[in-house]
Amino acid sequence: MQLIDSYQRKINYLRLSITDRCNLRCRYCMPAKGVPAFKHDEVLRYESLLRIAKVAACLGIKKIRVTGGEPLVRKGVINFLRQLNRIPGVSEVTLTTNGILLQDMAEQLKDAGVKRINMSLDSLQNETYRSITRGGDLQQALAGLEQAEQAGLQIKLNMVVMRGINDQEVEDFAALSVERPWSVRFIEYMPVVREETWRSQVISGAEILSRLRDNFDLEELSRSTLCGPAKPYRIRNTMGTIGIITPMSNHFCGSCNRLRITAGGFAKSCLLSESATDLRPFLRQGDDALRSALLNVATKKSLQHNFMEEVDDCAAFSMARIGG
Repeated sequence: MQLIDSYQRKINYLRLSITDRCNLRCRYCMPAKGVPAFKHDEVLRYESLLRIAKVAACLGIKKIRVTGGEPLVRKGVINFLRQLNRIPGVSEVTLTTNGILLQDMAEQLKDAGVKRINMSLDSLQNETYRSITRGGDLQQALAGLEQAEQAGLQIKLNMVVMRGINDQEVEDFAALSVERPWSVRFIEYMPVVREETWRSQVISGAEILSRLRDNFDLEELSRSTLCGPAKPYRIRNTMGTIGIITPMSNHFCGSCNRLRITAGGFAKSCLLSESATDLRPFLRQGDDALRSALLNVATKKSLQHNFMEEVDDCAAFSMARIGG
């Protein structure tokens, strides 16, 4: 079966958040004062998350990305990932992480069937990294990255580019793809936490790409059917790739192939939409009810978000609570 929305987009990618907890406090993810954590009984049990994943796979979901918060802080995550990989129809299980716990868990992830990770890394400078993450240890993250590579995990690095904060490192990050088979992806800053100076921090994907072209010989690449939103490039004759993700300046909604499940059990068809369907009542029923609920979420998927038009009227939110 194929899951098709009302605009004929094939939905084959599920982002599954398993926790809102995180061991960092990144400035673009949550407000400085933090956000109230879910109570223990508000977070879906692994059994419920697996059931949602199995029903989604029956509807045509092929790829599942496990997110958080920081998914590696949740106890039992390795066994959960192993069970996700056993679901018929699921061809790829990946993980988004900040890398802090990778040094001790990379081998376990590989053994559980995870082939690739997306690691958030927004600076290669100790002080800048500490400022962005509000206290994170860059060397700990880099040690985790090295261990992930040694374990044989494919690596994507995600850098949220913020003007005046870390944009001076764009070229340094791109250079990481020269001698390593890594995918380095540059993401436009999204003002979800509404910092007072957010407008001055936004740097468009077009500007990022222009800067890269001034410094490197880039060739444009084609995208795979299970590819995420990045527009891919390669520095000619190098091992890795570069991606530009433009959720603000040039949204990719027309080709969006994703549904999201929050750790609290809400299904969303768009990260930036306030609309969400509580799946917990359907989990108390049979799989047919759960299947219908997911179909309904997909059917009502909007053609595109209007975040930039509505940003001043929207309430701030935490990526960690949604599974960004």
